[in-house]
Amino acid sequence: MKIAVVGATGLVGSKMLQVLDEQKVHIDELIMAASERSVGKEITFQGKTHKVVSVDDAIAARPDIAIFSAGASASRQYAPRFAKTGTFVVDNSSAWRMGKDVPLVVPEINADTITNDTRIIANPNCSTIQMVMALAPIHKAFGIKRLVVATYQSVSGSGMKGIGQLDYEEGRIQCVPTTLAYPHQIYRNVLPHAGDFTDNGYTTEEEKLVNETRKILRDPSIAITATAARVPVTGGHSEAVNVETLQPFEIEEVRHLLEATPGVVVQDDPLQNLYPMARTAYDKDEVFVGRLRRDYSVANGLNLWVVSDNIRKGAATNAVQIAKYLIDTIL
Repeated sequence: MKIAVVGATGLVGSKMLQVLDEQKVHIDELIMAASERSVGKEITFQGKTHKVVSVDDAIAARPDIAIFSAGASASRQYAPRFAKTGTFVVDNSSAWRMGKDVPLVVPEINADTITNDTRIIANPNCSTIQMVMALAPIHKAFGIKRLVVATYQSVSGSGMKGIGQLDYEEGRIQCVPTTLAYPHQIYRNVLPHAGDFTDNGYTTEEEKLVNETRKILRDPSIAITATAARVPVTGGHSEAVNVETLQPFEIEEVRHLLEATPGVVVQDDPLQNLYPMARTAYDKDEVFVGRLRRDYSVANGLNLWVVSDNIRKGAATNAVQIAKYLIDTIL
């Protein structure tokens, strides 16, 4: 089993290596690839030192699976070249997510969309992954008519630039970052601005929540609107999700569904101050759901609070789960 990690020196790429180790993925040969400026760097994995190679060299090695976290531009350039050699590409960028013939996969929900002929598989956006993990069992049981979502996204969603800006503004580091992730101070602030603004007034992060959710749940009829905000938290995204279902439900039914869903942990005892928080979800693979309560303003309304580590389940862990599915079922 030959696996390449493209973007191995980055924030998510490093986490992918950690998760590959934690989940004991069988690897006979590991290829670490990155941009030209990182070629030659050394990374230790499972006690063995690996030299970072160029993406061209990784393609020439013809790996069975290439897990990408190198950005949309690099993915558009290199993923098809890997695919032409027969490599299964698991891509963490936005480059391929809405491609008609590209599966957009959260393994617990729709791994069946991957076939023997699939060569490029898209990893959804971090905010989408955690939300659909909570919504999939609800949609299956009651149908979803409409979603209103507000996200509170940590600075790690902007990579090392976001973390660096917050660290500088907090006084943790003295060196001024070369480039800032945000147009305003993020320390002690909340920005209603995650992603890039588009012509319709929404951001790219907000549009991902709309389009990717419909694709993963295989239901283009769901009405969805979203507001994405950036908050001064290092890791972990939080979401307030308002759901209007097609069929009536009882809160306890929803609770039992979520408690029975692999990868979801219900933390919902507000009288004891138990509810999901970014701080306690940090560095964990599960999606945490709480604040379950009925929305009395509509006939079938439900409110949820959903939290997950955006670098783990929102990126690295989900990608590694896809790779494990490929190894177990296709390769």
